[in-house]
Amino acid sequence: MGRPVSAELTGFTVGVTADRSRDALATLLEGHGARVVLAPALRIVPLADDTELRAATRACLDRPPDIVVANTSIGMRGWLEAADGWGLAEPLRGVLAEAYLVTRDPRVRGGPEHATPVEESYAEVIDHLRHRGVRGQVVAMQLPGERQPEWTAALEAAGATVIEIPVYRWAPPLDPAPLHRMVDLVTGRLVDAVTFTSAPAVNALLRAAGPSSEDVLDALRSDVLAACVGPVTAAPLRRHGVPVVAPRRARVGALVRTIIKELPPRAVSVRAGGHDLTLRGHAAVVDGVLRPLAPGPMAVLRALAAEPGRVFPRAALLRTLPRGADEHAVEMAVARLRAGLGIPRVVQTVVKRGYRLAVD
Repeated sequence: MGRPVSAELTGFTVGVTADRSRDALATLLEGHGARVVLAPALRIVPLADDTELRAATRACLDRPPDIVVANTSIGMRGWLEAADGWGLAEPLRGVLAEAYLVTRDPRVRGGPEHATPVEESYAEVIDHLRHRGVRGQVVAMQLPGERQPEWTAALEAAGATVIEIPVYRWAPPLDPAPLHRMVDLVTGRLVDAVTFTSAPAVNALLRAAGPSSEDVLDALRSDVLAACVGPVTAAPLRRHGVPVVAPRRARVGALVRTIIKELPPRAVSVRAGGHDLTLRGHAAVVDGVLRPLAPGPMAVLRALAAEPGRVFPRAALLRTLPRGADEHAVEMAVARLRAGLGIPRVVQTVVKRGYRLAVD
């Protein structure tokens, strides 16, 4: 049985590679009708026992920073929790309270209230500080999971002394199976979009793909939408020639709105057998009613709809099915497609030649 299309992303499947923000992102996408596949590419490991973070904390106490750049609220909490374990939390809070605080996360609190501007990206943070003037000042900069040498270099070139604060690091997921499944889904065009909220997640997906990494990139260059939270996240994909969509504001909600704007127009629509058909990811919309389809029948429908009216031999349709399938599998996929659409005559059999859409 079909159902009316009630939301913008109904019928589409979206892969989520985030760890920390996966629940919020999945909830928003599902709220707009999408089917979500979770495959965290990385996980954040707190550095409570890290010697680098401890050394950076002591550097801040020895030479209190004039400016603190806070990337995330979770990073700030992790830093203070680690300092508490070393008996340094109170002096650190005192130092931070006197600093000029710049953040990309409105949930961060600290410093004089009038001195807490919220910037959208690290590039805007750096521009803001250079415009304000940093010569002769100490800047404590929370790292977003990995070093940002270009930002450090820009502040040092403007005359600042930079203390890098490595409050967390990236590590592989505890269970790599979902990420390897995501690779298969992308290469098989079984997801319509993949979201990325960090540049390391992009690299982690390609590492997980191994010899199939070029197949992943080919899919992202053509059939699978690559949606990134911001330009820093998008950079690795753009270096590989992947067209990327990203919101102007680096926020999860804005990322979902970008997907809602970009994904539905990519759907293929045809008029066949007196019916309106729109192909949406894992489903077809027939006269406004959603008809979910299995991957095999959906692959056959995509092939037929790519050239409406053309007769496709069984051998041609066989190539759209998973490896190991035979011509009998094509007949089964066509039968399931007709049943799933609820309008059997829309897929015509041309005797001794193959199948076609009954285009108007």
